[in-house]
Amino acid sequence: LPIWGYAFAYECGEKLGGFVSQYESELCQCDLDADVIRTQKAYARSKKPAFTVGAQGGKRGLLRPVRPDPYLPEDPAAADAYLDELFSMQTASLAARLQNTGLSRMVVGVSGGLDSTLALLVSAAAADALDLPRENVVAVTMPGFGTSDRTYFNALSLIEHLGATGRDISIKAAVLQHFEDIGHDPAKKNTTYENAQARERTQILLDLGNQIGGIAVGTGDLTEEALGWCTFGGDALAGYNVNVTVPKTAIRRIVAMLAEESTDAELAAILRDILDTPISPELLPPDESGSITQKTEEILGDYEVHDFYLYYFVKYGFSPKKLLFYAENAFDDRYTEEQLRTWLATFLRRFVGGQFKRSVAPEAAAITDFGLSSMDFSVPSDMSARTLLRELEN
Repeated sequence: LPIWGYAFAYECGEKLGGFVSQYESELCQCDLDADVIRTQKAYARSKKPAFTVGAQGGKRGLLRPVRPDPYLPEDPAAADAYLDELFSMQTASLAARLQNTGLSRMVVGVSGGLDSTLALLVSAAAADALDLPRENVVAVTMPGFGTSDRTYFNALSLIEHLGATGRDISIKAAVLQHFEDIGHDPAKKNTTYENAQARERTQILLDLGNQIGGIAVGTGDLTEEALGWCTFGGDALAGYNVNVTVPKTAIRRIVAMLAEESTDAELAAILRDILDTPISPELLPPDESGSITQKTEEILGDYEVHDFYLYYFVKYGFSPKKLLFYAENAFDDRYTEEQLRTWLATFLRRFVGGQFKRSVAPEAAAITDFGLSSMDFSVPSDMSARTLLRELEN
């Protein structure tokens, strides 16, 4: 049949809905968000829009779709291409930093977790791009009081399969000596107990960088920086950070993509086991069976929800009330309203309270829509979250 009717609604280049039909007239109803439009000074799309039928709006009275993962394109093929581009940009940015500084070696702390895994993969790819031997990547495992066998041996296996130079340096004796020096009882598993381990690890990485004439590659991601889930003077510091403008959800997707694309079956198996490991800083001792006890998402809430809040709070300046409304539409029945509200309060408190850590964050390439470095975004370090939380409570 001939096509006569076109009705589409776009907002800053993003399709919200539309129809193609055989009728001469069509009506497409969508909500345009003034906050989104206000923050976009300019926008462009290199590709012509693909006309598809039947885009659905929100489920709570909102006439626009709200996806739970706003960082990635909706089309799976486009999302895969974007993830591949992110990894390529991470690699190119690290290679450029090495060339600009005249350095040829990298030091990476490898824990067996997602972030350090991706940082090590990027470092190996940067070495390849510069025709450097992978032995120039010094990958350091630093087992402490909370290190589990699963993450430790995954880290060692990953280093071996990538052909990096492995260094295994236990931090236990050094941290116990430090506790004795400052008069801290190691039986007290408090902030001092945790942060002393993170700072000892960072000292090792920075000093090794000086020793071999290399750059300490940071591993922390955008979500952790937003939530202040890092140690001031510890893992918040590095010579250069390849992950810090990439959200945790995208970190997971990139590692999964690299596992799928790997021609090394053993390496792919290691990456998949890392993906299946609970996210944890591993600063508190494992349980009697050796399993991880300190699980980040049980403490903070699910990372995909925090990434959602981060996107709309920083990029578009949404209020707490509007953030919650959008989250209820995006996640529908996957989370209760109480969960979304509780995690939003956590996000707001930690985002505002963590600004002092972001003020000294290492440099990184701006490869996603926004970053939180002092060059890209800043709020006063002594700002209070009370006003934001008051709106949420009411």
